[in-house]
Amino acid sequence: MKKSNIFRMTAFSVILIAVSAFIPAFGQSDKEKELIDDSRNAQAEFVKSDSLMQGLFANAYAYVIFPNVGKGAIGIGGAAGNGIVFQNGSPIGSAKMKQVSIGFQFGGQAYREVIFFENEAALNRFKQNNFEFAAQASAVAVTKGATANVKYRDGVMVFTQEKKGLMYEASVGGQKFSYSPF
Repeated sequence: MKKSNIFRMTAFSVILIAVSAFIPAFGQSDKEKELIDDSRNAQAEFVKSDSLMQGLFANAYAYVIFPNVGKGAIGIGGAAGNGIVFQNGSPIGSAKMKQVSIGFQFGGQAYREVIFFENEAALNRFKQNNFEFAAQASAVAVTKGATANVKYRDGVMVFTQEKKGLMYEASVGGQKFSYSPF
């Protein structure tokens, strides 16, 4: 084989490897890009409500943000939302949340939710699509200073922030999540 052919093959291989490294960034759909932007905006709103959350975002092993969760109920309720999973501040996948509840409840609301993962094991449980919160799991409503004394429980910490709506509720239910890598 001639030196020029070897050079061409090497150059082609280097270019192919370089291009393939950037394909995941370009492979995201417009819908995913919009969801990433919405998630970053939701992160800013969480921090705006309680500046102590900045430390949680900076120090968590990973986190998932659901910027728009819709919830409605008349006796039996449901909620759903799409989100983005971040690790080291970069998006690594998308997530879906579904919730079913039963009890005395009426109304509808929209809210944001963020789940912080303390370590790799907690994130891996989430990624395996068998991560869910039972009825006794609780989320902290984000207000100024709300994060001061909150601790991880089983490797996760959950915060919600109401966007709009009104919901009367005394119910039990659970949230189920699914994960898709980019």
